[in-house]
Amino acid sequence: MDKAAFVQKVKMICLIKGIKPTNACKESGVGGSFINDIERGRIPSVERVQMLAAYLGVTTSELLGEDSPAPVAEAAPAGLSELGRIYRSLNHEGREKLLGYAKDLEDTGRYIKTGLDRLGKAEIV
Repeated sequence: MDKAAFVQKVKMICLIKGIKPTNACKESGVGGSFINDIERGRIPSVERVQMLAAYLGVTTSELLGEDSPAPVAEAAPAGLSELGRIYRSLNHEGREKLLGYAKDLEDTGRYIKTGLDRLGKAEIV
């Protein structure tokens, strides 16, 4: 198992789904330190990988990088595939920075979608 690839896959799926990785781990029942433990070299149990995959709505194989990702919904926001392409082209440090920038944008609250815009439809003003 490529632990770094697994961690990056979890973070990418969380980014796409708008879920913080730590929250996903806590809410799925695998524990808030799950990602950090793997980054420190711990091998996750099959049960925990299954729990996280179920929470994220993906297959265990997809989470482990064993098959291609599920197709993104047709109504995916413009730029999502470009963001994914950029993310995949970066090394570990670059990916961490990109996720940090995205989190900073989200944390400001200034760029959060609301109403119809959140559903990927233009807001009627």
